[in-house]
Amino acid sequence: MRLQAVPLDQAIGHIVRHNVADAAGRKAIAKGRRLDASDVARLAALGHTTVMVAVLEPDDVTEDDAAEQLATAVAGAGIRRSTAVHSRVNLFAAEAGVLQIAVDALHAINAIDGLTIATRRDASTVRSGDRVATIKIIPFALPAATVQAALALAPGDGIVALRPFRPCPVAVILVGSPAARRRVEEALLPAIDARVAAVAGQVVHVRYVAHDQSAIAAAITEAGDHAGLIVVAGETSIMDRDDITPSGIRAAGGVVEHYGAPVEPGNLLLLAYLARGDRTIPVLGAPGCVRSRDRNVVDLILPRLMTGERVRRADIIALGHGGLLA
Repeated sequence: MRLQAVPLDQAIGHIVRHNVADAAGRKAIAKGRRLDASDVARLAALGHTTVMVAVLEPDDVTEDDAAEQLATAVAGAGIRRSTAVHSRVNLFAAEAGVLQIAVDALHAINAIDGLTIATRRDASTVRSGDRVATIKIIPFALPAATVQAALALAPGDGIVALRPFRPCPVAVILVGSPAARRRVEEALLPAIDARVAAVAGQVVHVRYVAHDQSAIAAAITEAGDHAGLIVVAGETSIMDRDDITPSGIRAAGGVVEHYGAPVEPGNLLLLAYLARGDRTIPVLGAPGCVRSRDRNVVDLILPRLMTGERVRRADIIALGHGGLLA
C-alpha cells in the first residue's frame, strides 16, 4: 500500500486517507472511503485538485477483509462475532462462563505492526452477550503475507474461548461452635448461596458441624454423595495446612491442592479435591471474607471450578498479579 497525493482524475477506486470537510467544516467525505465518480465531483466542487489516498498493491488485503480473517482465527468455542465495520470486529460471549485467553499467541500477534487484538483478562467471568475482545486493523490494508503470518500464530482452537458454567449441585459445610450456629448460618449461607447461583449452581445440601476433625471428615464424606462441589466455611478461618478443617478433608480421603492465596481479600483460601469413584469433587475452604458481597478470592476461584476446570496450585499462585482486589 502506498500513501500519496493524486490528481482528481486518478483518484477513483483509491481510498481517501483523511476526512475531507466542506465549506462549513462538516465532514463531506470520511477517511477510509473508496472514492467513486460522485466523490471526485464533490471534491472538485469544494475546490480540490488533488487528494491524499491509499493506493493498494495487488497482494494487499483490505482492512475489513483482514479483520474478518483474523476474527475467524481468534474466535474459539463459545464465542460469537460481529461482521467487520471500519476495520473492527467485536467478539462476544455466547453464554455465561469463564474466558480462556491464549496469552502467548495474543502477544505474538499484537507484536505484528498493523494488527491489534484487545481482550478481557484470562479467566474473567463473563455473562452471555458480554463483549470479550475487539480486533482492529490499523492501516487501510495489509500485505497478504502479514495477514498470513498472524493467522499462523493462532492456535487451531482460537485465542479467545469460553468455558461455560455447568449446572452443578453444591454442598455447604459450616463449621463452628453450637453457640455460634445461628450467627454463622446467617452470616455465611446467603452470601455463599448467591455466589453459587450466579455461576449456574444450586446449593442442595447444608450441614453445620463442630470444629472437630472427625465431624468435618464425616460431613465431607456425606456431602460427596450429594454434590459435585463442596464449600467449607466457618466461625473461624483456616489458619494453616494442618489446621482442623484441612485435617478433616484429608481424613475423608481428600488431597489438599493448595493453601493460601496471593489475593486480598482472601489470603486464607484452601483448595482440595476429593476422589469419589470416577468423579473428582473440588472442596473449597472459603476464608472469612466469603461472608461479604464484595469481590474476593472466592469470586476468582468458584466460577472456574463451576466450569469443570481443574484449578491447580500454579493457577492460584498466578492470581497474585492483579490479586489486590480491595
